[in-house]
Amino acid sequence: MKFRKGDLLKMLQDIVTIIVGNFILAYSVQAFILPNDILSGGVAGIAVALYPIFHLDQELVINILVIGCFLLGWLVLGKEFAVKTCISSAIYPVFIGILSGIAPLTTDHMLASLYGGVLAGFGIGMVFRANASTGGMDVPPLILAKYTHIEVSKWVLVVDALTILLGLYSYNVESVLVGLLSVVTSSYTINAILMLGAQEAKSIQIITSKVEEVRCFIDKQLDRGCTLFNVYGGYKNEERTMILVVIDKSQYPLLNEGIHEIDPDAFMIITDTREVKGNGFSFHSGV
Repeated sequence: MKFRKGDLLKMLQDIVTIIVGNFILAYSVQAFILPNDILSGGVAGIAVALYPIFHLDQELVINILVIGCFLLGWLVLGKEFAVKTCISSAIYPVFIGILSGIAPLTTDHMLASLYGGVLAGFGIGMVFRANASTGGMDVPPLILAKYTHIEVSKWVLVVDALTILLGLYSYNVESVLVGLLSVVTSSYTINAILMLGAQEAKSIQIITSKVEEVRCFIDKQLDRGCTLFNVYGGYKNEERTMILVVIDKSQYPLLNEGIHEIDPDAFMIITDTREVKGNGFSFHSGV
């Protein structure tokens, strides 16, 4: 089977992304999480939560969980996922061992939780973008996302929050609250990394009596197309025309000002849109 040059470059890019992501994750664990006994999500959080109960070496617990989750991901998510995740499962324990001797960057639990969560989310998000996982506790969220179609970052938040609750048995409520900061920041960062490169936009529905003037303004001033819908107003029991337009966020002030000048009584519904694909957004037509 022959590989195209583009496929090989993409594979190499994914491998580098996975390696860098795992290094960042391992660094967050050794520089922030483990030295400060932060109840975080992931395998490191489970290792911290279980240590007071079973007194097992934390790095040993991490390695066992990474391998176990890798096998689960292989069975459920398939061979392609497993091949890429195999890289994570091999190098993450190595990075954990190499970085085990570094000095913690802070002894403040609040700072350790926040910065540890951000770095962990950054690393995990990079690995997710390469269609792989660290082989750790991000495998269950990926499996849940596959069957529920709920964003993986939300499942990461749920699974990690449940992981932190394990610490209630051995730690106080304050430790759990500090740990939740790590989980929230990690989930937020993962979502930000996954959405990196997406073009944010606004979807706007406009109901106006001056449809043609508004349509021309959108076309000439914003260089955007629009869609017209026949709607029926329930308040006055009359047929109206609704304009649907999707614009870049930076164009909203100009649109808002223009619509107000054309028709101060226009009714608008503005919705933030995470990503738009098509002419004018994900690609541009030639001139």
